[in-house]
Amino acid sequence: MGKHWADFQYEIYLNGMTGAVPRLPTDLTRLEELTEQRLGPGPVGYVAGSAGNGSTARANRAALERRRIVPRMLRDVHERDLSVEVLGRALPAPLALAPVGVLSIMHPDAESAAARAAAAQGVPFILSSASSTPMEQVAEAMGDAERWFQLYWPRDPEVARSFLNRAKAAGFSVLVVTLDTPLLAWRPRDLDQAYLPFLHGVGTANYFSDPAFQAGLAKPVHEDPNAAVMHFVGMFADPAKTWPDLAFLRENWDGPIVLKGVLHPDDARQAAEAGMDGVVVSNHGGRQVSGSVAAADALPRVAQAVGDRLTVLFDSGIRTGDDIFKALALGARTVLVGRPYVYGLGLDGRPGVEHVIRCLLAELDLTLALSGHATPGTIGPADLIEDAA
Repeated sequence: MGKHWADFQYEIYLNGMTGAVPRLPTDLTRLEELTEQRLGPGPVGYVAGSAGNGSTARANRAALERRRIVPRMLRDVHERDLSVEVLGRALPAPLALAPVGVLSIMHPDAESAAARAAAAQGVPFILSSASSTPMEQVAEAMGDAERWFQLYWPRDPEVARSFLNRAKAAGFSVLVVTLDTPLLAWRPRDLDQAYLPFLHGVGTANYFSDPAFQAGLAKPVHEDPNAAVMHFVGMFADPAKTWPDLAFLRENWDGPIVLKGVLHPDDARQAAEAGMDGVVVSNHGGRQVSGSVAAADALPRVAQAVGDRLTVLFDSGIRTGDDIFKALALGARTVLVGRPYVYGLGLDGRPGVEHVIRCLLAELDLTLALSGHATPGTIGPADLIEDAA
């Protein structure tokens, strides 16, 4: 018997008896606008912004909006269980916090606050390579809670190996390798502010604390921070990587490996052939290729191609509980949520992140029940209808 996430609404109503209302909106689509009002244009643009004119981010939302749920009646939904098994792990619900870099630009408690919130709710936290807090410190904040490590695969194999060894030693169980960022995309909101936190040594904590990275410097980081930044910029990503390079990851990581940024079924098949464990169907929340296929439009084809061989995860555009329902119906085993939790962090620190997780899962729980489902396992393509474009 799983946790009844929907009970969060009764908690809110009961608190209302004393005149208390939630500190943040329960309609999570309102968080972006609130964040825009309260935080500076640089940080807000870095999180909310997208590649090009934003067409891919808009397409991500439109692809989810276009699909409508068809509720079914008189099914027993009295006892519900949202728990799922993903990559050999038992999760309380089909949700994880997506890797988002540089969280210190949103809140001083940064990654540690978001990680603690995830741990408190039992939801996996995926730490970005580009975090503003070293991985060991984030691991310490989480105790023995489920945590995964996202790798931006650096050009220097020794730094890559060191990251993997450190992540394993710090109790990160799943490796999520982002493939869609061999170069930074054209991002006008950042360009117009000339805002790139890495150039100020923000979001480089895992690198600057890494022995293999430090070995490539003439002087310690604190003595010549600019040289350290340039060393980071020179190795951050590697546009020369190809499929055979995946063998390196398999040799240096003994847990599940998931490839993030897969949109084409043939790429998903190659991932399976390379012995990977999963893929995240994602277009980086619209931040990499302007004019790209919407992630939710790519999802069914990928799930059809490899769903029997690989764990298919999904991100890009998830804002609500019903979005999660739709992604599961389209073939995802679980979803990652990014920007909403980052807005929650920016607005209210750790409690803001917990608010976002609880709202999403309460709404998912209610959407499931009200659509005739007691578990995520019974949702499928037949539960959706597509609006005529």
